Amino acid sequence: MATDFLSELTWRGLLHQTTSPLLQGHLLSAARLGYCGFDPTSDSLTVGNLVPLLILARWQQAGHRPLVVMGGATGLIGDPSGKTSERQLLSAERVLHNISQQRPVFTRLLDFSGKHAASIVDNADWLLRLGYIDVLREVGKHFSVNQMIARDSVSVRLNEREQGISYTEFSYMVLQAYDFLHLQRTAGCTVQIGGADQWGNICSGIDLIRRISGSDAFGITSQLVTKSDGTKIGKTESGAVYLNAERTSPYRFHQYWLQSADNDVGKFLRWFTFLTKARIEAIEAEHAANPGARGAQRVLADEVTQLIHGVEETQRANACAAALFAGDIRSLDGRSAADVAADLPGVRAPRGTLPAEGRALLDLLVETQLAASKREAREFLESGAVQVNGERAALDSKVTAQGLLHGSYAFIRRGKRQWAVAEFTA
Repeated sequence: MATDFLSELTWRGLLHQTTSPLLQGHLLSAARLGYCGFDPTSDSLTVGNLVPLLILARWQQAGHRPLVVMGGATGLIGDPSGKTSERQLLSAERVLHNISQQRPVFTRLLDFSGKHAASIVDNADWLLRLGYIDVLREVGKHFSVNQMIARDSVSVRLNEREQGISYTEFSYMVLQAYDFLHLQRTAGCTVQIGGADQWGNICSGIDLIRRISGSDAFGITSQLVTKSDGTKIGKTESGAVYLNAERTSPYRFHQYWLQSADNDVGKFLRWFTFLTKARIEAIEAEHAANPGARGAQRVLADEVTQLIHGVEETQRANACAAALFAGDIRSLDGRSAADVAADLPGVRAPRGTLPAEGRALLDLLVETQLAASKREAREFLESGAVQVNGERAALDSKVTAQGLLHGSYAFIRRGKRQWAVAEFTA
C-alpha cells in the first residue's frame, strides 16, 4: 500500500502546488507511475537537479513507480522556462552524449528492481517519429495560442523586446504535453512531477490528456529551492556544482555543503537527505546549542556526499578537510592533493616556468594574495607565520621542483586558516 507522499513533501517544505484535490486519494488508493523529465543540455546534472531527483526517490519510497524521461528530442529544442534569452541549439550527437553521461546518477539514487522498479525512457523514441502535419492535426488543434502566450515562460520573453521568443521554443510546451499524453497512453502514467517553473507545461499535458482521451491526470510541483539570501542552489563564484565527479570533485562537493549558512542548513537537511523529521529536529537542536561546531553542516555534507559519491569518497573528502585544518598536507595522496589544489586560490603555471633555482616564497605570497605586499609578506615570514607543504618557511625560502608535493604542488599556509597553492604542472 502506498504511503502519504504529499505529507512527506509538505513537512520537508518541498510541496508547491498540486493540480487537483483528487490527487491525494489517487495516490493512496494504489501504486502509481509518475514521471519527471530531465534536460540533457549538459553532460552532468547539477545540485539544482537534485531536488526533483530526490523527489522521485521519495516517490519510490512511498510505494510508487518512478519514471525518468530523458529529453533526447526536447533537448534539441530547449525549454524556455526560467530562461531570459534563446538557448543555443545542441547537435543530436551532443544531446546523446549528455544523456549517456547523466544516466549513472539515476542508478545511484533510484532502485531499478523489484515491485516498484524505476525506469528510464528517452522521448526521442516517440517524438522523432511524429510528422509535422500529424502533430498539427492531433495535438496543435487542442492548444489555444491565447493561453500559450499567457504562460509565464512565454509572457516574460514576449515582454523582452530585445530577446523575444522563437517559434521553436514557443512550441516546447506542445512537445512536453505530448510526452505526458504518450506516457499515459502507453504506460498508464498518471502523474507528472516538476519544479514550480514547470506548472504551465504540466497543466498543458493534463489538459491535452483530458481532451484526447478523457482520462484523469495529475501534476505535482516542488518549491524552487533557493538559499536564504535568495540566490540559486548550486551556484558558486567558480560556477555550478555538478553531480558528476569529473566536473565537481567529491571534495569540492562536500565543501559546498559544509559551507552552508546557518539559516539554510535546516531546510537543506529536509530537502537533500532522507533523514527523518525527528532526527533532523534533534540535529537542529544540537546545532542551536553550539553553532560554532557546525555539527548540522557536517551531517548535511556527509549525507549528501554519500548519496551522490558513496562512503569511500565521503571519507576521502573528510580526510582532505582534516589535513587542511591540521596542516598535515603531506598526508594527502596525489588525487586528494589535486582535488584540494583545485579548490584553493593561487598561482598555476606550466612546469617550465619554475626555474632550476626555484621561486622566492616572498614573491609567491604576494602572487597568491596571501600577502598584500612584499613588505607584509616579509613580516609574515619573519614571524614564522608561513608554512609550505607543512614545513615552516624562512624569509629566504624558495619553492623548488624538489620540494613540490607529488611533483606539482606547493601548499602555502599563512596562519591557521589562510591557504593558497602554487601549482607547477605540465
